Amino acid sequence: MALVTVKTKYQVTLPTAVRKQAGLAVGDILEAKVEGKKITLTPKRLLDRELALALEDVKRGRVSPTFSSAAAGLRWLHAEVRKIKAKKKAKKLA
Repeated sequence: MALVTVKTKYQVTLPTAVRKQAGLAVGDILEAKVEGKKITLTPKRLLDRELALALEDVKRGRVSPTFSSAAAGLRWLHAEVRKIKAKKKAKKLA
């Protein structure tokens, strides 16, 4: 059993043996669950992380519409770029 200390900013460092046994690397995502007074950290796959990011985009409305053709998609993209440029120009003038 490995013991860790909670630091001043509530950070903990996982001992090398624990990280190796769990196959963790820098940047890996861990899910933290609390059950009573017990905290469980579970490594999550990249797919889980990508899915979570994609779902967050959907929640915030950061999605594009569907298009009937590639040309329609390009028209929409060009219009979005024009809107962004117009906003930037308006900010500079303000």
